[in-house]
Amino acid sequence: MNIVMTLEMAATAGERPAVSLAERSLSAAELLRLARRAAGRFRAAPAVLYRAPNHLAYPVALFGCALAGVPFVPLNYRLGTEQLADIEGRHPDAVRLGPDDLEVLLDDPGEPSAGDVVQAPWDQDAVAVILYTSGTTAAPKAALLRHRHLLAYVLNTLEFNSAAERDAALVAVPPYHIAGLTNLMSNLYTGRRVVYLPAFSAGEWLAAVRREKVTHAMLVPTMLARIVEELPADGDAGVPTLRSLAYGGARAPRAVVEKALRAFPDTGFVNAYGLTETSSSIAVLGPEDHRAALDAGDRVGRDRLTSVGRPLPGVEIELRTPAGELCTPGATGLVHVRGEQISGEYSGRSVLDAEGWFPTGDLGRLDADGYLYVEGRADDTIIRGGENVAPAEIEDVLLEHPGVREAVVIGVPDEEWGQRIVAVLVGNEESVQPDEIRLWVRNRLRTSKTPDTVVFRADLPRTGTGKLLRRTLIAELTEPDPLDNPEKSHA
Repeated sequence: MNIVMTLEMAATAGERPAVSLAERSLSAAELLRLARRAAGRFRAAPAVLYRAPNHLAYPVALFGCALAGVPFVPLNYRLGTEQLADIEGRHPDAVRLGPDDLEVLLDDPGEPSAGDVVQAPWDQDAVAVILYTSGTTAAPKAALLRHRHLLAYVLNTLEFNSAAERDAALVAVPPYHIAGLTNLMSNLYTGRRVVYLPAFSAGEWLAAVRREKVTHAMLVPTMLARIVEELPADGDAGVPTLRSLAYGGARAPRAVVEKALRAFPDTGFVNAYGLTETSSSIAVLGPEDHRAALDAGDRVGRDRLTSVGRPLPGVEIELRTPAGELCTPGATGLVHVRGEQISGEYSGRSVLDAEGWFPTGDLGRLDADGYLYVEGRADDTIIRGGENVAPAEIEDVLLEHPGVREAVVIGVPDEEWGQRIVAVLVGNEESVQPDEIRLWVRNRLRTSKTPDTVVFRADLPRTGTGKLLRRTLIAELTEPDPLDNPEKSHA
């Protein structure tokens, strides 16, 4: 088995467009011909590094690597020079594809010559893709995804050629994100045309949905928030063709999701939870659950919007205590997952246990109906006065304040309490005082979860895919006592 099989199956559909960018389109059959030629270029390389935005050459390079038996390594082109140099240094003899190198992969759509055609033995255990994790809590790690992992995700969750002929999926997530990879494979397999957006802006995203008559799209939560902000005062998105909108890759605040549901009343929303190491989604909250939660008259019902749903077919989820015991329903524990699509491998080092369970590093809880609620990274937990505090719970309350647009809660060292709770906020246009924010939280949560300090900033540090860089904020706010300012106060 090899991921090329998804492209070969898609190529049986003939010459209808499979991928589009601006005014140019390629069919799956054209992609396959170009990939075969690219395989001839790649066959002697130990790896191929792709350091560019979304482009029609991206699928050519991906499948060309698969045909040649060479790992494909899409890099975050937004990283700093030193970080990129460090990652590239791990692949000294690799082929490098930057923005100026991509057109050569699209030059000749004709059949490759006999000398160009190459196909390595199809080994399902061979490494197909190396993705570097975002490094929000530590240095980026090289996650290895083998052909069998990626195919398990596609084959276990999707039906071949199930899309309508006019269906189109807009891909705005960058190519170095696991969702960029699996969106391509999934849409090719189901027969849905992929429309690439090279760079995201809310206005261009909405324009592309209207122009291309997009039916499906996937976003990270920061993108979704920007789109909601872009809409006119009446909240009408004006995208009648959009039937499905998936979001994931980071935690989505409930307030943002509620606004989006109202702005897109005829669109089915899907919250997808997954990690690079799990070959994309492992749990989803579907459209019916979204609408039911929005219409719920009680807080418990509305809280379902903060769930990531239930496991996909072929995926098992367990919650464990730090001692390794199973958690009871409703209890917070460490999220472990198991299934054919789970890799859990870094540079040849597997972190799966003897029974195949992968520790995600996330904290969560399962309710009585089997819905998973992810409460954040275990490393992000604040220990204040011996009590474990989940930042996500406080962040949700902060985002309900009309004067708060973005919020992150972190713990910084404190001699008395062990850690202090610090809320770092991006405000809306109206002026809000720190004491007002602290009172807002205290009235909704107990005193021990009230921020000791409230700091306002113009923006928050994030990765290119919208994940908050908490460690950056912690480093900034622990340089020698920047919290010694008029905003500082203790509970």
